[in-house]
Amino acid sequence: MSNAAERRSRHHRRSGAERLLIGLALALAAAILVVPLLLIFAFALREGIGAYLDQILQPDTVHAIWLTVLAALVVVPINIGFGVAAAWLVSRFRFPGRQLLLTLIDIPFSVSPIVAGVAYLFLYGAQGLFGPLLEAAGIRLMFTVAAIFLVSLFVTAPFVARELIPLMQQQGTDDEEAALSLGASGWKMFWHVTLPNIRWALIYGAILCNARVMGEFGAVSVVSGAIRGKTNTLPLQISLLFNDFNVAGAFAAASTLAFIAVLTLIAKAALEAHGWRKAGAR
Repeated sequence: MSNAAERRSRHHRRSGAERLLIGLALALAAAILVVPLLLIFAFALREGIGAYLDQILQPDTVHAIWLTVLAALVVVPINIGFGVAAAWLVSRFRFPGRQLLLTLIDIPFSVSPIVAGVAYLFLYGAQGLFGPLLEAAGIRLMFTVAAIFLVSLFVTAPFVARELIPLMQQQGTDDEEAALSLGASGWKMFWHVTLPNIRWALIYGAILCNARVMGEFGAVSVVSGAIRGKTNTLPLQISLLFNDFNVAGAFAAASTLAFIAVLTLIAKAALEAHGWRKAGAR
């Protein structure tokens, strides 16, 4: 067999293996991801669009949707600020305790959300470490909307910071030092140099943070009390509807959460594609 024929044979075998792996990956993705999503929407709409809208517009479900969106509107901006500040500190300065700070940022990744919820309960609950002091001051945190915000801040704290830290370390400080040497103030340097350089990673981290806030169940279930129409987020509402044997309502609420998740994935994919195109242009 000639060298050219041997190369064609190896290329054919390699192409066949690649097609097999791609097909297997697509089949697994369809079985694990696509089919469950389609089933959610199919079950949600099986009684017709009218019945679906009736279930979505139930007062408790509407309140759960509103509270979920509110939690995202409160938590995501705070964690954006924390993430930018932490990334700036870690990537631009060397100081005692820097590695400890990095470890602390990663703690929510390694701690179960339910454990985090229980820890907050032991800290701020009526019988907790700070509970009596808060109660004496007329402040109640646990089983309120504020508790949902607190645990959501904890479980989503690393997302923005962990997107920005490696990027800012890789970029270095040359552009910022040049801006300062030309007379820019610290704020002008941040708004006109640093922020444009990190904006796509920042948006990407914010999208991940938003998805995590809206889908959080474990920590929120511990500290919210799951009070219908008051402290029920959408994941908790889905669970309660299933426990009430209201399957149609549960699937309708689940389809809303799934729709939000799909929109988040589309935004994530669009940002990744933009980043690749920008990298290719350079």
